[in-house]
Amino acid sequence: MATKKASKGADFSVEDKLKALYNLQSIDSEIDRIRTIRGELPLEVQDLEDDIVGLETRLQNLTDEVNAFEDAIVERKNMITDALSAIKKYEAQQGKVRNNREFDSLNKEIEFQNLEIQLCEKKMNEFKANIEAKNVLIESAKNNLEERQKDLDAKKAELDSIIAETEKDEAKLAKQSTAAESVIEDRLLNAYKRIRENSINGLAVVKIERSACGGCFNSIPPQRILDISLRKKIIVCEHCGRVLVDTDIDNDGSDA
Repeated sequence: MATKKASKGADFSVEDKLKALYNLQSIDSEIDRIRTIRGELPLEVQDLEDDIVGLETRLQNLTDEVNAFEDAIVERKNMITDALSAIKKYEAQQGKVRNNREFDSLNKEIEFQNLEIQLCEKKMNEFKANIEAKNVLIESAKNNLEERQKDLDAKKAELDSIIAETEKDEAKLAKQSTAAESVIEDRLLNAYKRIRENSINGLAVVKIERSACGGCFNSIPPQRILDISLRKKIIVCEHCGRVLVDTDIDNDGSDA
């Protein structure tokens, strides 16, 4: 096994190796493209799910506040009922008093209970106003939640569709990538993978475009362009380290 690995790609010419590298790059770039398309949607789905959780929390908090105001209204109604009962009791006692001092004392109690009733009614009106305001916010939150849920359902359906469409393609390309790697010697393959890992766009092998590197777009001297077109040696960009190939590398009908 060790001898087999050491000799991998040894029987291929430099031109064959360049074609193999470019073929591998083409396959891996297509895999990158598929993963990028699929990779953006899960982030969008996650953002929508986070929005929905936030809206549900806000909706629950608003509902809890409304319930608290409604409980406070019930409490004030009970206080009013108690105050009215007290007033009725004090009025009955006034008919049995023996002097003005007792009458005035009961009258003050009645006045106090009336003030309590007025205060309760004022508070109840404030609570009702707060409930109305909260209900407007609740309605808005419900509408937003409904819209976000529709967006989430659509994005999930889109993601599921893309996954169903791309999983087979990606698996097929992954096999092709493995097959392409099998004819490239370990030294070149390791260098290729290292360059891809350090590259934002995953490009390790690039064509010359308008006398410039197709990866970093720095100019390439005419003599170097000629050397690249001869495919007699593997030449890398002096600026970015990518492997350079000529524009006709994939147009001559021959395979690595």
